[in-house]
Amino acid sequence: MIIQLKFSNFYSFAEETSLSFKLGKKPSSSAFDIEVSPTLRLNKVAAVIGANGSGKTQLIKPLAFLSWFICNSFLGSDPETATPYQPHALKRDEPTKFEITFINKGTEYRYKLELNQGHVSHESLHQKTSHLFSYIFSRDLDNDNNYKYKQQKFGFPASKATKIRSNASLISAAHNYDVELATSFVKYFDCYVYNINVRGRHHFDHSTLLESAEFFQKHDQLHSRMEELMCGFDLGLCSIDISEADAQDQRGNKSKIFVPFGIHTSGNAEFTLPFFEESSGTQSAFVLLRRILPVLENGGVAVIDEIDNDLHPHMLPHIIELFKFEHTNPHQAQIIFTCHTPEILNLLKKHQIYLVEKQEQQSEAWRLDEVIGLRSDDNLSAKYMAGALSAIPNL
Repeated sequence: MIIQLKFSNFYSFAEETSLSFKLGKKPSSSAFDIEVSPTLRLNKVAAVIGANGSGKTQLIKPLAFLSWFICNSFLGSDPETATPYQPHALKRDEPTKFEITFINKGTEYRYKLELNQGHVSHESLHQKTSHLFSYIFSRDLDNDNNYKYKQQKFGFPASKATKIRSNASLISAAHNYDVELATSFVKYFDCYVYNINVRGRHHFDHSTLLESAEFFQKHDQLHSRMEELMCGFDLGLCSIDISEADAQDQRGNKSKIFVPFGIHTSGNAEFTLPFFEESSGTQSAFVLLRRILPVLENGGVAVIDEIDNDLHPHMLPHIIELFKFEHTNPHQAQIIFTCHTPEILNLLKKHQIYLVEKQEQQSEAWRLDEVIGLRSDDNLSAKYMAGALSAIPNL
């Protein structure tokens, strides 16, 4: 579970920005709350709203970036290239910093990362002991471009740790050297599911439909749950079939693909359509469920950019409510998403909504429970649409 993320100098966010899942001291009650302990309650859901170009995607992108960096940067990146991210355009010579606090297997941890010119200048992992955090490992780049490394029971020897290249995570490397504790953190961050990368949201295409179909074909229980939800969304579907087919690329290489088909009925008649011929909303719902159902089934974090893309506004509450109840979310999975649907402001509480605005080419974000004078029973959607909360286009 995420507790809090802090970052700075990352894309359009120049100054330090906080994205917190912690509830305030006197929050209004919500079924989207997680009670971790008598002194710590967290949100299961966070919505991000703002004008186009304000920085909504950039606010949630650090979660996807950190997940990739910690899990895959050692084997999944070119050894000769800089880490794939961008500092703020006006602060290219300054470091980019991240700090994420999270709970893994009941223990609270804090991971810190500092990048300069695309290379790691600091990386550390800390564990909460009583009210303080103690380091598990840390590595720092000195003036001679050598890494200084120290560790406490991390299990990764300095002879290897100091040689890890500067565009890879030490956790990612230690995992590939079979360090048990590192593998535990890789498994945690591997449960982050997202539809964005360093360039932004994964744009929808037919390959995404095929990948989603293959996933559901290999996971029967999630296939059944997906079919139940899709048929309940009033999309005109009574069933979904996934068929195996032969494919051939431009070089003549053959492979197997999985193609989804929607089954429709009208009276006693029945017909089938390949999903490529279904509406954009039907296709989007199918791909979205492929991303959030594994998180609901196994626990983790769903990071979804433009969750309402091609979806009717009435569908969004049903999707978000999957995270509310224990029978649909038994492992307390969390979701953070961006959207342009103002009605979400009246579906969630103040402490579950972030607004994003760009001023002087710098993005800033704030949570609605930070707004002085805003009541919990206010019509947040009406106030937002009227411009009273800012974060709307200045047209």
